[in-house]
Amino acid sequence: MPDVLSPAELRSLDRAHVWHPYGPMPGRQEPLVVESASGVRLKLAEPAHGHSELVDGMSSWWSAVHGYSHPVLNEAARDQLGRMSHVMFGGLTHEPAVRLATRLVEITPEPLRHVFLSDSGSVSVEVAVKMCLQYWRSAGRPAKQRLLTWRGGYHGDTWQPMSVCDPEGGMHELWSGVLPRQVFADEPPAGFDAEPDAAYVRHLRELIAEHADRLAAVIVEPVVQGAGGMRFHSPAYLRVLREACDEHEVLLVFDEIATGFGRTGKLFAAGHAGVSPDVMCVGKALTGGYLTMAATLCTSRVAEGISSGEVPVLAHGPTFMGNPLAAAVACASVDLLLGQDWEREVKRIGTGLREGLAPASGLPGVRDVRVLGAIGVAQLDHEVDMAAATRAAVREGVWLRPFRDLVYTMPPYVTGDEDVARICRAVCAAAREG
Repeated sequence: MPDVLSPAELRSLDRAHVWHPYGPMPGRQEPLVVESASGVRLKLAEPAHGHSELVDGMSSWWSAVHGYSHPVLNEAARDQLGRMSHVMFGGLTHEPAVRLATRLVEITPEPLRHVFLSDSGSVSVEVAVKMCLQYWRSAGRPAKQRLLTWRGGYHGDTWQPMSVCDPEGGMHELWSGVLPRQVFADEPPAGFDAEPDAAYVRHLRELIAEHADRLAAVIVEPVVQGAGGMRFHSPAYLRVLREACDEHEVLLVFDEIATGFGRTGKLFAAGHAGVSPDVMCVGKALTGGYLTMAATLCTSRVAEGISSGEVPVLAHGPTFMGNPLAAAVACASVDLLLGQDWEREVKRIGTGLREGLAPASGLPGVRDVRVLGAIGVAQLDHEVDMAAATRAAVREGVWLRPFRDLVYTMPPYVTGDEDVARICRAVCAAAREG
């Protein structure tokens, strides 16, 4: 194989060998070849629709909140690489992992105290579920092994996370007959600022009460349902879940993989409701998009319950658990975020999204336009034509990744006002042509 491959050669080999997410093999659409990335721009190996660079409106699936090639994160990676890139976590420990776990305990809601590090968001949900099931087994209540969630959610692509994704119309509907059978509430009424719906509150309470003897936990995405539909709901429903779980002895899990680290305008979306879960999952922006890493946090009650049971260990240990390189970059990313006025930046981006996406409301085929924090969504009344919508965005010099009936954006927090406006023009163009 030659040292340098042309874009055409890369695409040919890609089509022959590389399986892309949510796609067939071989792929039916030719991906753009990215040569490098800096700031909020992706440099292409060859121009696309007249653009050699594209503004990234996706933060690389919501993770690159500081943009690309950030000098602080680059230096953290280089420094750690000179020490050690990896060492097993069984029987050993190291400063980056200890610092990261301590930092996460400091910044997440009380009383989360203990941190299990893993290598992806989906695995962090697997760990959360295992924690909850083992907690009740250790407490002598093994029948409590089901999960309750609401429809419209998404928690990952591995087995237990798939079981709590929406079983009808979701990405994992194919597996509904073989996945563990969970309990599903109706999807929460839409609208972050909407008054709580009394009938829905009653529905949640009654469902938890009805299944309490068999429920290990309730698991939801707080405030924003991400890949399940980019829907926003009132924080009041999180308070209802907390109260009902406490009343009926059910654990509460918040999946903050997409919402954590400021995306919704609060450091964690749970902050909108002023409540804390028993278990919390974080990922995506944890390392600023540099390396894959996630974490599952739990309270002392959960940790001590597991550790005093018949099997007094949490039997889970990913090979790359606590990876020093990822942990060092994660520490730098968290410090970089908290060392600046991130709330102002997220609010600034949100203001730009509201202004720039307003024209989309009047487009034919657009059902709803909504913004929360640094999230902007144009929802269509039909399935988006991904190829046409993507082309329309690229013509505007922007990278977007529409799906289902949604054209949306989650820009890096360092995105300037002019680029936010450009992203909005791209969303409008994609909605118009998709």
